[in-house]
Amino acid sequence: MSLDARIQQSVVVNLSNRPAPVWVGPFVIGVDPTTASPSINYATPRPGAPITAGDVADLVAAFRAADRTPRLEYVTGCAPSLEGLLRDAGFVVEARHTYLCCRPTTLRTPAVPDPYQLRTPDTDELLAALIGAQNAAFGAEPVASPADVARVRRLQAAGGVAVMAVTGDECAGGGQAVPPADGVSEVAGIAVCTPHRRRGLAGAITADVTARLFASGVDLAWLEASGEDSWRVYTRVGYERAGERLYMTMT
Repeated sequence: MSLDARIQQSVVVNLSNRPAPVWVGPFVIGVDPTTASPSINYATPRPGAPITAGDVADLVAAFRAADRTPRLEYVTGCAPSLEGLLRDAGFVVEARHTYLCCRPTTLRTPAVPDPYQLRTPDTDELLAALIGAQNAAFGAEPVASPADVARVRRLQAAGGVAVMAVTGDECAGGGQAVPPADGVSEVAGIAVCTPHRRRGLAGAITADVTARLFASGVDLAWLEASGEDSWRVYTRVGYERAGERLYMTMT
């Protein structure tokens, strides 16, 4: 299986493990009844599956039936004709992201900068602190709902990873990785709150999450980079450019 196909298949498995997945022809929609967020409720195609305009129309209808915004994320190399079909149906490009990959032989683990420590959030209070810090770092409200906490608890219970950076009683940031599928896992949500940036913490978090995946038997970790700062962080700890993912949505 090609690298693109492995990454794409891992997304298919991740979405199919959502609380209420919906299969529509070659697509799966990862529906989560606890939130309408398009960043959580989106679709992706099975790698290499043939796709028609009728399949896209059925997908849109399924999104409407689920009361969710039609949206997709996928590896472009696994469905080269899909972008045109989506544009014809009224979708627009939301973003194009490069994905990077890391293997056990390429991972570099920097020291955790003082005075921070990295730990696993193992209580609802700590999970809420991690989610709040991530939200704040990404410009959202620094709060975590009970549904948010339950979502990360499910991730951990299924074999995923959550790591938080703490100093004293403060959560300075953190990151996560989804439950592995056939030796592949996505690292996501790497975040450092503004007062704690430019100290090497993002790289330490990324490397720690990745090392935990490899210790559990994962052989391929991947993530997305969307700016120069994140590129520098990820390449310094051993991630290498691998392919492209496309986000498309219907407004």
